[in-house]
Amino acid sequence: MPKSPIADPNEDYPRWYQDVIARAGLAENGPVRGTMVIRPYGFAIWERIQADLDRRIKAAGAQNVYFPLLIPESYLQREAEHVEGFSPELAVVTHAGGKELTEPVVIRPTSETVFGEQMAKWVNSYRDLPLLLNQWANVIRWELRPRLFLRTSEFLWQEGHTVHASEADAAAYALRIHLDVYRDFLVEMLALPVLLGRKTAEERFAGATNTMTCEGITRDRKALQLATSHELGQNFARAFDITYTAESGEVEAAWTTSWGASTRLVGGLIMGHGDERGLRLPPRIAPIQVAIVVVRDEDGAVDKARELGDAIAAGGARVEVDADTHTGFGRRAVDWELKGVPVRIDLGPRDLASGEATLIRRDTGEKRQVPLGDLPGLVGELLETIQSDMLADATAFRDAATTDVDSLESALEVGKDGVGRIEWAKLGPEGERRLLDDGISVRCITRPDGTVPESEDEPDLLAIVARAY
Repeated sequence: MPKSPIADPNEDYPRWYQDVIARAGLAENGPVRGTMVIRPYGFAIWERIQADLDRRIKAAGAQNVYFPLLIPESYLQREAEHVEGFSPELAVVTHAGGKELTEPVVIRPTSETVFGEQMAKWVNSYRDLPLLLNQWANVIRWELRPRLFLRTSEFLWQEGHTVHASEADAAAYALRIHLDVYRDFLVEMLALPVLLGRKTAEERFAGATNTMTCEGITRDRKALQLATSHELGQNFARAFDITYTAESGEVEAAWTTSWGASTRLVGGLIMGHGDERGLRLPPRIAPIQVAIVVVRDEDGAVDKARELGDAIAAGGARVEVDADTHTGFGRRAVDWELKGVPVRIDLGPRDLASGEATLIRRDTGEKRQVPLGDLPGLVGELLETIQSDMLADATAFRDAATTDVDSLESALEVGKDGVGRIEWAKLGPEGERRLLDDGISVRCITRPDGTVPESEDEPDLLAIVARAY
């Protein structure tokens, strides 16, 4: 079999990452620096991510809407901390239709401001609350060091925006999204164990009173922020006059939240599960779960492969038959490995003669001969086994990459090539700033049991520190 055409991740992880994206046919650079073209296979993965997240978001009561790409610059100026936080990343349109615009417009970096303007019109009474909205869209953040899927200037995402009658209701909903939507999706669908916690004031979303994060650990022992939920307090409500008449008849300022996840999740999949042979996709998110590869078109092998594919698909699996026998078998086998398809079935004349086929698990590389008649019943169970095994493997890797430390000096040392866990009281904002000088950040503050604290003032909190993408 030909040597894998990608870099060794243990020797050059950044090159390996770019090679996987290119050779697996996921994406490539767009014509404008920092943009990307998502190819069909990459977009198929994103579509499955989007569909399952959308289902979960709707189950949490939010409705989908669409808001404009262009936002008046004056909207951003109304929430000073927000515009200050995004200012370096803004793309501003000053001319259109051959003329200079009376007021510049910003290409949305996020939509709190434009949502705020409209939600102020839609909310009048406590009977209008809570108002729970979600948008699937693209955004622009002018990145200085772009990397496909992880940090591009334009990316696809969902952004939720909600209005509530009380601080407690807003906080409860933001936490519900964080746990029931983001955490459960990442664990159940992407087989990615995540670290949950609050962001520090240094890392908090611009304009938020609290930011909660789901942090993944990549195979090069860095952190990757996969999804965030923000409590915005009354900051945006006051800036955009989002008020409501309470049952008492008093006019009150509302409380708002926002939350989002993006195409970075595809990068998280690659870096959370990939190995020296390319992608390894968890079955539940894989566009193709089973590839049946015809070795040679002899003795009715193609017809038998299609018959077998139909039987497996009838059990609910997503199957593709590879009958491109004009391309060498070895080359095709390597390509399917690169794409991370969970199960491959090799079928050739010898297999037909013996009544068996070769079954290969992508996650472990295990191969075995299986009677053809047993395959349709076996595959569904095997896919669930692979899903749970991949989560267990990623969890074991995360735990092995995490070290408990008891001093700033130890956190600095561990954070160079791994994840440190230290008592927040021993670190604090001053220690956090020292870490940042060395390119290490506090990814989140969490309870000892891994749950999200209600405030930074709780006793016995732990800080997760690491380098991050």
